[in-house]
Amino acid sequence: MIGLMRFLILAIVWFMGVSLALVIVYRFVPVPVTATMLMDEHGMTKDWEPLSSIDRNMVSAVIAGEDGKFCSHAGFDREAIEQAIQRNQQGGRIRGGSTISQQTAKNVFLWQDGGYFRKALEAWFTLLIENIWGKRRIMEVYLNVAETGIGTYGVEAGAQRYFNHSAARLSRSEAARMVAALPQPKKRPVVNPTGFTGRYARTIEARIGVVRRDGLDSCVYD
Repeated sequence: MIGLMRFLILAIVWFMGVSLALVIVYRFVPVPVTATMLMDEHGMTKDWEPLSSIDRNMVSAVIAGEDGKFCSHAGFDREAIEQAIQRNQQGGRIRGGSTISQQTAKNVFLWQDGGYFRKALEAWFTLLIENIWGKRRIMEVYLNVAETGIGTYGVEAGAQRYFNHSAARLSRSEAARMVAALPQPKKRPVVNPTGFTGRYARTIEARIGVVRRDGLDSCVYD
């Protein structure tokens, strides 16, 4: 029993040390690959770009569509999580309550599917990146590792795939369409979206102005 406890303690200390080291390294070094990329049966196309080379429209669109409180929360949006649980209990389209910080932690350090154990690890990594990376780095990493299409990762690769130009000059409409497809990038069309995706893209495009007006992206640019 004592031996088992010692092993568990050592395992926890080892995990905490390794995870902390990885977070510190990725504070400065581009993330080379993720578990999601490696397991993608379609392969992967990616191109890391610094945030300074990504149009602000993309940042504003992501905040508008994915996490309106990105600059004001500490990694978790309790209200959004509670609302998502209530909506999902009512049936219909499944909605998540994860923040951009949580999504980044999951995308970089973990895997996509999983239960409470993965959620616990996600919370741990979210706390680490919030305190070690800061908002600007979190946004930069998120925009470079998020799945933006079939076998496509990051907004630069997505912009080249859909619009034949770099992410440095995305229009509001283009950025909004990419964000509207983010929850299901393998299924939702980015070019000429219709139905729910088209309506959602137009909503996000309109919200970009609100993000700028209210300074909801100020933690990224100030």
